[in-house]
Amino acid sequence: MIKEAIFHRPKNNFAYAYDKDTLHIMLQSKKDDLQSVELLFGDPYDWVNEKWQTQRRPMRKSGSTSLYDYWTIDVEPEFHRMRYAFACIDGEETYFYTERGFFNTAPADIGNYFCFPYLNNVDVFSAPTWVKDTVWYQIFPERFGNGDESINPEGTLPWGSADPTPTNFFGGDFQGVIDHLDHLVELGISGIYFTPIFKAYSNHKYDTIDYMEIDPQFGDKETFRKLVQECHNRGIRVMLDAVFNHSGYYFPAFQDVLEKQDKSNYKNWFHLWDFPVVTEPKPNYDTFAFTPFMPKLNTENAAVKAYLLEVARYWVEEFDIDGWRLDVANEVDHAFWREFRNVVKNAKPDAYILGEIWHDSMPWLQGDQFDAVMNYPFTTSAIDFLAKDSITATEFVDSIVNVLHMYPKNVNEVAFNLLDSHDTPRILTLANGNHDRVKLLYLIQLSFIGSPCIYYGDEIGMDGGQDPGCRACMEWDIAKQDRVLFTYVQTLLKWRKEESVFGNHADIRFIHADNEKNYVIYEKFNSEKRLIFVVNNSANEIEVPVNQVLKTDKTVVEWHVENDTKQSVQVSNTIAVNGLGYRIFEV
Repeated sequence: MIKEAIFHRPKNNFAYAYDKDTLHIMLQSKKDDLQSVELLFGDPYDWVNEKWQTQRRPMRKSGSTSLYDYWTIDVEPEFHRMRYAFACIDGEETYFYTERGFFNTAPADIGNYFCFPYLNNVDVFSAPTWVKDTVWYQIFPERFGNGDESINPEGTLPWGSADPTPTNFFGGDFQGVIDHLDHLVELGISGIYFTPIFKAYSNHKYDTIDYMEIDPQFGDKETFRKLVQECHNRGIRVMLDAVFNHSGYYFPAFQDVLEKQDKSNYKNWFHLWDFPVVTEPKPNYDTFAFTPFMPKLNTENAAVKAYLLEVARYWVEEFDIDGWRLDVANEVDHAFWREFRNVVKNAKPDAYILGEIWHDSMPWLQGDQFDAVMNYPFTTSAIDFLAKDSITATEFVDSIVNVLHMYPKNVNEVAFNLLDSHDTPRILTLANGNHDRVKLLYLIQLSFIGSPCIYYGDEIGMDGGQDPGCRACMEWDIAKQDRVLFTYVQTLLKWRKEESVFGNHADIRFIHADNEKNYVIYEKFNSEKRLIFVVNNSANEIEVPVNQVLKTDKTVVEWHVENDTKQSVQVSNTIAVNGLGYRIFEV
């Protein structure tokens, strides 16, 4: 037994309250080292005749990578508290793994055991329940639809008449979104994430001038109010982008600093290194990246904090928005985000708070800051495997299994799963124009655990490279849209809504990865159904041994996305999968 590979920590993703009655416990061990694991547990105060009363229950293997196995179990301690250890069995020996190390037999002193002191309801991670059933659609407002040409910025170009650049404008606005909401309803969308809408200098609006005003090129507050109401009437939630890490160059407070220098009342609103403040040849103040036009805000300053928290409250209370996406969230202090959460949740308890963080985000997901983060580890893995074909099937499964075990299940269920965005090339471009690869990406994304997001225009086959190429005008000419892809995505969203096992009310587990033939197999399962997915990442047709997919039954129901059908089929010794194709079986 490789004891040094066995790991547990009674906190975070290894031990947590899933709901007010249930604890989830996880153990990590070397791949294929342990034959089985059992949880030994009991209430620390439950003694009979000076003997501690315990139970032993088997744990299930919830996933494996090339290095590790993960073992999990759901426990409902009767009195909401628990001491526990792990009986680790490799077929030849058994050791009890405890907080104080390994024992040949279960130790009598409960001080040796891991401890979950008490399952306090207030400590349960609680994200808005509606997010689990939401499919997001990201809109870059300047490029979605021009519905009111009377408010076009000076120099606005005719819609789609030129390639996007960092400086050109096409007049996208709120009325343009309202005019095309039926497109989203037809697709099956239930949430819109807008990139920034507040008054700003650029076409991307991440350089805010006034956080309390709508940018005039998008409309006024009444038009925005109408937009939110029209969305809500269609069952669509609305999430705005909060750019609180930095302001824009023309933010009045920063302009005051440039004018008055060290005499400015706003000099402590920013991270200034010295005076005079200059932008050239390099800024002598903290910025977003190294951009002089985006000075970093000092969120530890009381006045800055009060201003931004009022912004957070105002748009929720006055316009009934449903969530905030937090730009560059990891560079803002934790204390600010804790206060931000209190303000937003007091204004609307079921508002969704989403952080833009590209790396391990557990410090922000303790229940006191964010409800979720943008799941870029999922994005990277899916793109590298299915779009670029740059990693092996095993590497893909390893990374996805790591993603699934990185956070508690109730965090994963509301993770924001995207394939691309305004910050990345579009998926069709990443897939080198291969529509079959894009379909496989959507199949995995929309059957995965979490809250998926589609970038505007991807569903009709728009392409585009790195910013600004990915920010082209939405194509509204149906003759130029890929309606086959649209229908494909539409069917997946229909299944996600109607079939709990396909959507976000089931567990997921990867079963097999084959590097030689370049395919993966995974399953979705709940108390009602079980689905097996075979995804072929090779351009060649492959034969998959049936015993990798099915244990006993040879009669199964096969699901077909292209024509939205479910048919009973007989399978023999092997299962054929077309090149860059899939098979889905209900068993």
